[in-house]
Amino acid sequence: MIRELMALTKRELLRLARNPQALGTSLLLPILYLLLFGQGFNFGKYASAGVVLGAPTYFSYFAAGMAGFVAVTATLFIGANVIFDRLFGILKRISSTPASSLSIFGSRLLAGMIQPVGLAFLVLGLAIGLPHIGLSGLVVTASIGVLGAVEVLLAIVVLSAMFASLFLAIGFSVEQPQTYFAVVNAINLPVLLTSAALYPWGFMPAWLQSIASYNPVTLAIEVVRINLFAGAASYYPYSSWVYLLGLLGWAAAMILIAALLARRALGPRH
Repeated sequence: MIRELMALTKRELLRLARNPQALGTSLLLPILYLLLFGQGFNFGKYASAGVVLGAPTYFSYFAAGMAGFVAVTATLFIGANVIFDRLFGILKRISSTPASSLSIFGSRLLAGMIQPVGLAFLVLGLAIGLPHIGLSGLVVTASIGVLGAVEVLLAIVVLSAMFASLFLAIGFSVEQPQTYFAVVNAINLPVLLTSAALYPWGFMPAWLQSIASYNPVTLAIEVVRINLFAGAASYYPYSSWVYLLGLLGWAAAMILIAALLARRALGPRH
């Protein structure tokens, strides 16, 4: 099973590498958000530390949130690949090999996780470098040790796994690309806009704060912010590991659902 999983994962990664346009498109949207939305609405110039939860400026708060934003947007098309592979008969040929349905699903999940993790750190690096061209940038005020780096990496990896599983679940459940993109668009923006990725927490009404506190994007971003900004932990009710556990719960549930749907879709039809 491991050999099958690695071979199929390599195939999926090669397909991603041969499509640089998709990589550029996935990176373009967060860059535009950094340059337009983040720079244009730099509330940190007049917001208190409590509003931006310990971040020195709103842009720093916003830039950390973009790590979670990328984990969502970069996994949007992973389910569409399942549908196109089904329409072109590729999925049928793969499922007729000795590879198990779990290996087929796992390879797509692993490949789908790698791209958003790389893009998330690329966006963070870009945000840190923006002051060199005269723009507001991400200011890291905490000393990030090995444990902090591991926490940030885990948060982004687990969030990517959760949304890759979600979109794979949709891809294995529907048969038409139009249906897939309609469902994905109905999920994408509400999830992002009800998280703490974009808006300063202190500016949210109480009802939105309640929703955002359970949003998996918020859980991951809070781990990132706690580790990037000195003193930020005092603004959060829980430690970063509590948020990681909540995020793991979301991811485990979504991976299980997606794996079951993949097994059903790849099984023999009577």
